Amino acid sequence: MSCLVLLRLHIVEPHKALFPLSCFLSWRALGSVSISRSLRESYRLLQLPDDGASGPAEVKEAYLHMAKLFHPDSGAPTADAALFSRIEEAYRAVLAHLARQKSASQNTKHMQEEEEEDKVKGHAPQHRHYLSFEGVGSGTPSQRERQYTQFRVDRATDQVLEYRRKEMEKAAADEGAMITRDARLRSKQIKITQAVERLVEDLILESMARGDFQNLGGTGKPLNKFDYNPYMDPMTHNLNRILIDNGYQPEWIVAQKEIRETIEKMRTGLQEVRARLGESMRHSEALQWKEHCAAFADELVKLNKKVDHFNLIVPLMSRQMVHFSLKREVEKIQKTDQMLRQENERERERRRKEEMKTARTSQHTRQGLITWIQNLFKREKQKT
Repeated sequence: MSCLVLLRLHIVEPHKALFPLSCFLSWRALGSVSISRSLRESYRLLQLPDDGASGPAEVKEAYLHMAKLFHPDSGAPTADAALFSRIEEAYRAVLAHLARQKSASQNTKHMQEEEEEDKVKGHAPQHRHYLSFEGVGSGTPSQRERQYTQFRVDRATDQVLEYRRKEMEKAAADEGAMITRDARLRSKQIKITQAVERLVEDLILESMARGDFQNLGGTGKPLNKFDYNPYMDPMTHNLNRILIDNGYQPEWIVAQKEIRETIEKMRTGLQEVRARLGESMRHSEALQWKEHCAAFADELVKLNKKVDHFNLIVPLMSRQMVHFSLKREVEKIQKTDQMLRQENERERERRRKEEMKTARTSQHTRQGLITWIQNLFKREKQKT
């Protein structure tokens, strides 16, 4: 069966084997046949041999040499604009000829490689086709080629990931070494500092033993210079004190105070409006309440712009403020109004009960007084 396959490969489409040979012969003929008369004239103008053996570098060098001699702006006594124009055209023609030769040679080489590959595939046994693509994939050659391409992509990805993992491990090891070195340096500095402190303490104790500190001014008096905060820098404290004494406040503090005062004033005004309306509002009262809520919403938009400005200038993220919500503010005001009305109702109920209790007490007192007077008159009548 393999013999039949080989016979078919040789018989079918014989032009595939003849075409590369014809291209090769045409290219050889192109290289061996003498060049045209115009191209020969171009080589002559560039002072190059007309056998076509000159390379692009030699052609360029010859063109630069001729340009120095005949370019109109070169300042040479041999400058000639017409002759330089012809030299430039000859340079372009020679470069185009070299480019065509190079393209023809590359095409011929590619065709020869394809011819050799077809010969190898045609004469090789069928099972040898599967020795390519590193034995990856199954199916037709085109399918196996696509599978092999995907395999190479996956392998390259794995190699990149492995390289990154090694680099990260190396960086971690270097960082660990730096941390260890820094720890040793800090330990050394601590030891040196402790040694210096012990030396200073020993010198102070020796000076005290000799009595060097007995004649100091202010002996026995308390040190009240930094009694406000012994851990604060004196320079910082003095600067803050000067700023506070002169009425200076940072911009963000002033803005925060203004925002708080404004929202409290707006809440109080809307709360007073709600208190003037009935608990169950009539139609006219409901319209009035909507008008005040709309005005409150406009003021709230302006206040939220101030909040945005405050958030831009505040130095700490924890000090930033959120926008005020109209719905939340109105619900809070209504809830507060309801609580106040309930509290007022309880207060009125308490007062009514106290008044009733006071009235009963006074009534009992009057009745007792009348009874006592009556008893007193009875006893006086009995005595008489």
